[in-house]
Amino acid sequence: MADGSSFYITTPIFYVNDVPHIGHAYTEVAADVLARWHRQAGDDTWMLTGTDEHGQKILRTATANGVTPKQWADKLVAEAWIPLLETVDIANDDFIRTTEERHEQNVQKFLQKLYDDGHIYTGEYEGYYCVGCEEYKQPSDLVAGTGEYEGQQVCAIHSKPVELLHEKNYFFRMSAFADKLLALYEERPDFVQPESARNEAVSFVKSGLADLSISRSTFDWGVKVPWDESHVVYVWFDALLNYITAVGYGQDDEEFARRWPAQHVIGKDILRFHAVIWPAMLMAAGLEVPKGVFGHGWLLVGGEKMSKSKLTGIAPEQITETFGSDAFRYYFLRAIAFGQDGSFSWEDLAARYQAELANGFGNLASRVVAMINRYCDGTVPAAGTLTAADIEIAAIERRATDASWEAIDRLAIHEAIGAAWELVDALNGYLTIEEPWSLAKDPEQRDRLETVLATAYHGLGTLAVLLSPVLPVATAKLWTALGAPGTVQEQRIDRAHEWTTGTQVTPLEGLFPRVEVAE
Repeated sequence: MADGSSFYITTPIFYVNDVPHIGHAYTEVAADVLARWHRQAGDDTWMLTGTDEHGQKILRTATANGVTPKQWADKLVAEAWIPLLETVDIANDDFIRTTEERHEQNVQKFLQKLYDDGHIYTGEYEGYYCVGCEEYKQPSDLVAGTGEYEGQQVCAIHSKPVELLHEKNYFFRMSAFADKLLALYEERPDFVQPESARNEAVSFVKSGLADLSISRSTFDWGVKVPWDESHVVYVWFDALLNYITAVGYGQDDEEFARRWPAQHVIGKDILRFHAVIWPAMLMAAGLEVPKGVFGHGWLLVGGEKMSKSKLTGIAPEQITETFGSDAFRYYFLRAIAFGQDGSFSWEDLAARYQAELANGFGNLASRVVAMINRYCDGTVPAAGTLTAADIEIAAIERRATDASWEAIDRLAIHEAIGAAWELVDALNGYLTIEEPWSLAKDPEQRDRLETVLATAYHGLGTLAVLLSPVLPVATAKLWTALGAPGTVQEQRIDRAHEWTTGTQVTPLEGLFPRVEVAE
């Protein structure tokens, strides 16, 4: 059960070189569901998302489009990244842009501290750089190119050639923190999740941790290095700091103390930045490391990771315009074990929508509300003598409540939804066996009818609370139809089975209407 303490959760800040695809929306929804769950459990919750707007890739993209980098970023944020939050119903508390003054000024304060404390030095570096990743690549990160890039070394993620760069830069003494990082992973086994991600981080550090080049002097789109304005801060070093600049680092000590540390939810392709570089930066500054780093899997389409550069991305609105935002949220968090890769297909989405949302939960809600309206004139009935079947439904409500919260505590979102869905299936089975429509035909079975409907009504309300972080639109409609007090989001989710019932139901429109999917 929640204890009312601080819960600060972040998404990565997304690069504005192009518009978002469903992979970005998946990360947003996962963090949002965790935030909503904690918020409804009474925790002091804060969710941050935002955009990463500096670096060479943004500069090149803007130049290619005949605008300044800031103009490009403003356009993408206004027309694509902010609208994404509405498209998939994200209830974030803050949205940070790395071009904001609150960020840039405090990045410089952080950097100056590390410089003053001797963690930064001048050096020269030559290496293969992927502009798409904004990262120097190790030989093991490169593969042989094919097609037009045959004969060249390409980035394993972007499948585009890397560039050999030689620069005089400022370096962060990251190698000095190798032992401390390994001790962190050992002392806190859940610091990096899932286990495959933890193993990757441990292996990377054990293989030998090099110092990190943290400035660039060949272009000027970025935060100026405070003691040398001929350099700009390396885009990742700048971007990672958003997690603390957004909650008061350098300007509001009280807010920073209230919020930090954060739970980070990221895609596994940026794990090293968050599980290795970021905690090393914080250690150098004398700050607490994050609460944890969770690297979720990739969304695969046709067996391949979606990619903007390969034009294989699917826009979230392509799904929500047909199925709605609730179905988007449910599908990706239910169909994919959180932390593993998952394949997307329109056929699977349509099948789950029909079987689980429309026929499973939606039909259950419609039937229960309709029968109370039909057989009880809309008045919520009171339960009489309980049978073993009625008592079992109440027991499942309690189990679902406890199991879903325990799963959320482990960041196992798919298990939390699964725990609630056991109640969906139990209630549907209960109605099939009890047959309230048959009981309604026999006046002598009136007490039993009212007990069955009261039991189903209560279970349905528990479901509304448990599923509200995942299905905010449908559960809000259901809550209104149940005639329950307040809003569903105001109910304590860690005590979902204790919700306060209403006295009168109202008609409920179909929560998940039939959709036609083109062949």
